[in-house]
Amino acid sequence: MWAELLPVGRSSASGGYRRYAWTGADADCRAWFRQQAEARGLAYEVDRNGNQWAWLGDPAAGNAVVTGSHLDSVPDGGAFDGPLGVVSAFAALDELRGRGARLTRPLGIVNFGDEEGARFGLACVGSRLTAGALTVEQAHRLTDGDGVTLPQAMEAAGYDPEGIGPDPERLARIGAFVELHVEQGRALDLSGDRVGIASAIWPHGRWRFDFRGEANHAGTTRLADRRDPMPSYAETVLAARREAELAGAVATFGKIAVEPNGVNAIPSLVRGWLDSRAADQASLDTVVTAIEKAAREYAAAHGVDLTVERESFTPVVEFDHALRDELALILSSDTELRVPVLGTGAGHDAGILSGRVPTAMLFVRNPTGVSHSPAEHATEDDCVAGVSALADVLEGLART
Repeated sequence: MWAELLPVGRSSASGGYRRYAWTGADADCRAWFRQQAEARGLAYEVDRNGNQWAWLGDPAAGNAVVTGSHLDSVPDGGAFDGPLGVVSAFAALDELRGRGARLTRPLGIVNFGDEEGARFGLACVGSRLTAGALTVEQAHRLTDGDGVTLPQAMEAAGYDPEGIGPDPERLARIGAFVELHVEQGRALDLSGDRVGIASAIWPHGRWRFDFRGEANHAGTTRLADRRDPMPSYAETVLAARREAELAGAVATFGKIAVEPNGVNAIPSLVRGWLDSRAADQASLDTVVTAIEKAAREYAAAHGVDLTVERESFTPVVEFDHALRDELALILSSDTELRVPVLGTGAGHDAGILSGRVPTAMLFVRNPTGVSHSPAEHATEDDCVAGVSALADVLEGLART
């Protein structure tokens, strides 16, 4: 399975993946998922928001145990973020069948669409729509860099966008959702453990900063006469790093758009996107407020206008304690596997669903901690340990 997925959407130039929502690479990933489901005799379906589902047993019976993740990527992302959870889900089902496990609850595997938000700028679109955390009106306003709206992209890919929206009936089927994911950090590597259980997801959000100045000639306009938004943006980037360090948080300007984007032209607009996360809401508020305050001061000093818009936000997610404790109890029977509990600053579909159904997460060790990069990695032994742990969890839950 892993070998089949590796070439899909991979850039020959960077070695990274460009599996953006509702593109050809996304279609190839979706075709792979359907093939895996049908090869195992699972009931396959696509919901109104474009998420893919594969079912063992009758999902209408309710109280199903569901696992899975996503197959899309960030620009030039790694091979493991998302796909490891989907591949491991099918592999865990194979393991359970090999054991002759008798399950009393339906078992589902899911591929959530557009988790990374690389094309439309909003993460977890598929799960947000399903959970009602993204309204239909908001979804219709999402556009990519070419001005294509989300409904237009879905329609071009052969899906009907008219039905998107909350899906409480489908969520009502789920008794527990467990997402396996490569760790996006080095906590497990530092502790020497192969697998971990998530405790919580830090609160996080994305903010768009628009610095508007005046376009002019780079060679003839005196420095004193310029209304150049680039210095204000650059100073704000440095302020973000400084404020994050002071608060023990993280803040990143990782995406920028410039107009008119000419080498010999002073920009009229510099648009930068801030991603910030912290262990608690108060720290996050402190960081973002300080960054915005500094940005406004820099903009005023350079005669530049500034608008700041919060494009997305996810509050702290405490995973279901009872389910988390049940996972720990199930995995404690393996005397060779120590499974620590750890927090994460990365968002996931499991976090979006947590307000609607009991959710939990398993992490697989990442020896370098690198993620959202072609250098992202997990060893085969650790991936196998993750599959085994997931199979144990699914068997333990689906026999309850």
